[in-house]
Parts: sequence; C-alpha cells; structure tokens
Amino acid sequence: MKLPRIKHLQKNNSKEELENTVKVLENFTEHRSIKDEEMDVVGDLITDLCGAIEVHEMIADGVPEKKAPNQFAQKVLGSIDRQ
Repeated sequence: MKLPRIKHLQKNNSKEELENTVKVLENFTEHRSIKDEEMDVVGDLITDLCGAIEVHEMIADGVPEKKAPNQFAQKVLGSIDRQ
C-alpha cells in the first residue's frame, strides 16, 4: 500500500473507473501464463486501487477530502496491529 499512489488515483479517477480497473486486473490474473513477478505487481496495483475506492467512499460519507487518505491509512495500520 502506497498512500501517495492512493491519493493520486483517488483524485484523478472516479470510483467507477477504479472499480472497472480492478475488475480488468483481476481478470488478467486469471490467465495461466502470468508469472509470479507480474502477479506481485498486479497485486500491489489492486491494493492501491481498492484503497482509492475506499477513500472515495469515506469522502462520500462526509470525511473531509484532505483527511480521508490519512484516516484510511490509520485504519489499515490499525487492522494490521490487531492481528
């Protein structure tokens, strides 16, 4: 998860565009010729895209646009700490 990439994706793409991109990348990973290195890159991209979608949802729920990415990052880090 890279917060700068999440911020960039959220600011420059609609939630629908991000969701469609995730679907395409998920479909890409189902092809039998995908190598482990490619899968790692695609996995990182999907993680950041899903983070951007979550930030869009937080903003729609009333979280200020400047605070939403940091709150998202804190939520993710908090869930990691609990495990």
